[in-house]
Amino acid sequence: MYTPASFREERLDVLHGLIDAHPLGALVRQGDDGLCADHLPFEIAAPTPEAPFGILRAHVARANPLWRAPHGQEECMVIFQGPHAYITPAWYAEKQRSGKEVPTFNYAVVHAHGPLRAIDDAAWLMGLLERLTARHEADQAAPWRISDAPAEYIEKMLNAIVGIEIALTRITGKWKLGQNRSMQDQASMAHGLSLGKQASAARALGALIAANVTPAR
Repeated sequence: MYTPASFREERLDVLHGLIDAHPLGALVRQGDDGLCADHLPFEIAAPTPEAPFGILRAHVARANPLWRAPHGQEECMVIFQGPHAYITPAWYAEKQRSGKEVPTFNYAVVHAHGPLRAIDDAAWLMGLLERLTARHEADQAAPWRISDAPAEYIEKMLNAIVGIEIALTRITGKWKLGQNRSMQDQASMAHGLSLGKQASAARALGALIAANVTPAR
């Protein structure tokens, strides 16, 4: 990923924060017919000595050939897309002075790399599903629990999936928030994106820009 120094994000807690807030990742790997991508909701676990950048965990359908492919040495990449939005030149001071500005697109993304390992273990899967369910049901008035479904049904569902784990050996982040522009332009972008008529993703990007306004780098 092309990442100019002004857009580079290296703080591990910030990178993990984006993954946690936007857990649907695109897992990219080399398949028999070329590059393949699977879109999966992940959880991110803290670093360990064997995984200095954290561990990604998810599950796939047993019918998905992803987990049957040779693993161990072959690296895959998971892409996480954070807030993103179109940036109009109207928000730049130079637009008013000379008109010499063009549009762009700002965004925050994380690329996480590591070898993929399949885990065909019911207890491991149950732990993962309980954590994912608790996290994503937290905002519901009456959160659903796995125990709400009949035990034999859950057992059947567990038999239909396989866990995957990726011990991260490399992680890169790109926060393209206009850090190469003046603080005035950054503040103007944040304000423009915060307006009610903007989509929620744009407003989220505006909040991210507002929290990261810095002198041009």
